[in-house]
Amino acid sequence: MKTLGINGENLAVTFLKEKGYRIITRNYKSCIGEIDIIARDGNTIVFIEVKTRATELFGQPFEAVNRKKQHKMKNVALLYMKKYERNFPARFDVVSIFYRANGMKEIDHIIDAFEV
Repeated sequence: MKTLGINGENLAVTFLKEKGYRIITRNYKSCIGEIDIIARDGNTIVFIEVKTRATELFGQPFEAVNRKKQHKMKNVALLYMKKYERNFPARFDVVSIFYRANGMKEIDHIIDAFEV
């Protein structure tokens, strides 16, 4: 399943670039967790979680970004902002990707998906 996640992240990067986002880094790791993509949308720093699924067995991909995941993302983002980007507004987005059996891909971009 790791390949599915990597393919989903690659697709998300392409999708975001087409929307005008500038990718700063991918798979940003800190001592407390990881954020899939950090990008800039204008002057806003965007912390992006990518969730990819090929079956509806576990629900929609975005549903996996629960309160626990949100809390971890928030803490990793705070560390990143302290280290690199103190003076910019920030938000959290989720890119939800569903690979259909027929090969079609559904991409949902949830902008400002949750509050800090």
